[in-house]
Amino acid sequence: MNLRKEFFRCVIPSMFAFALSGVYAIADGFFVGNALGDSALAAINVAYPLTAFLQAAGTGLGMGGAVEYAISLGTNDHTRGRQYFGMSLIMLVLSSIILTLIYLPAAPAILQFFGASGDIQVLAEEYVLYITYGAVFQILGTGIVPFIRNMGSSIAAMLAMTAGFFTNIILDYLFVWKYPLGMTGAAAATVCGQAVTFLVCLICLFIKKEVPLFHFQGHKVSFVKNILKVGLSPFGLTFSPNITLILINKSAALTGGTLAVTYYAPVSYISCIVLLLLQGVSDGCQPLLSLSYGEGNVQKTKQFRNMAYRFGLLTALFSFIVLFFAGRSVAELFGASGKIAGNAARILPVFLLGYLFVSISRITTAYFYATGKNMWAYILIYGEVFFLFVLLLFIPKIAGISGTWFSVPASQLFAMMLSLLIINRQPEPYKHVTARAD
Repeated sequence: MNLRKEFFRCVIPSMFAFALSGVYAIADGFFVGNALGDSALAAINVAYPLTAFLQAAGTGLGMGGAVEYAISLGTNDHTRGRQYFGMSLIMLVLSSIILTLIYLPAAPAILQFFGASGDIQVLAEEYVLYITYGAVFQILGTGIVPFIRNMGSSIAAMLAMTAGFFTNIILDYLFVWKYPLGMTGAAAATVCGQAVTFLVCLICLFIKKEVPLFHFQGHKVSFVKNILKVGLSPFGLTFSPNITLILINKSAALTGGTLAVTYYAPVSYISCIVLLLLQGVSDGCQPLLSLSYGEGNVQKTKQFRNMAYRFGLLTALFSFIVLFFAGRSVAELFGASGKIAGNAARILPVFLLGYLFVSISRITTAYFYATGKNMWAYILIYGEVFFLFVLLLFIPKIAGISGTWFSVPASQLFAMMLSLLIINRQPEPYKHVTARAD
């Protein structure tokens, strides 16, 4: 197959699916913001990192196993691939149980640490409680999708996420507007949407007759270790925007008060879509990178990576242009008042600028974890978060709330420069690869 056609066959469905997955929180914000006002909109924004952590845990474990699965297929070790599938399922179920037990008692204190207070705290606690009850669907739904994609069914993965999205939209309308259940209704809609995604994934696996293996021939620890080594990168890639969200909310609350947190809420929803489009590019090309890596085809792997660079940058540039002119109108879609929408539109270009840098660093990171270079991926992902943390300690004290906003693209510029430095200093990556679990 033509490489370009193969690239877009995987990437376009992935972009569409990730964009829709991001609309889960945005849909909740839209319905709740229009029904309950600015405080509810801010509450969803403050609470979302807890929801996102569940999804990132599922994505990390699922992608960690799926990358090893694809590499195993590239080396024609199908048994090893099915074992990675089985171990990933075990880890997904266990993590859902553990996180549920942690969230139930700890969520209120965590929300307060994130900067919630007053009405925002009360509304956020209500939302997170019911999200927690459905944690198993959040984690399994996001964790199985990467396997569906790596099994050559990118369209089926897209359909699974699309079905969940439309379920969420319909139930948000019913539970928040028609039968006013408030934050509880929004959370229930999200959980049900993820449950539908999980169900469609199971149907797809049944049709494809993909059966996991739960016998690991004395290599359980090695399987777990390899999944976690790879999974830390996609986990960080998925959750790092939410660490940014936490840090910005906290800094905004300290520097500009509750009103600044509310200004940032529509911006974070808009930014979420751009980031997820870029993640769609990086995760969409991952099966191609991992499979060609497993085959030992250096040239083909580099070609896919360079296609992803070009397409990711084009996506970021297009998003910048559209949202630069439509920022206020998009902010008003979430029910933000005129004052809130105006201030959100004013600061939005600062964040959009950073996504031009993100388009490069994210592709580089995906290339590293898809081809087994996990340490470089860790450095890029967590280095950006660390740099943002350091900037927020100093810049807002000098420049006020503007310093909070400008710290974000500055940290993303750092990550892009570091990614280019690392990729240009890389030696020939490999000549031959064998599956790893020994």
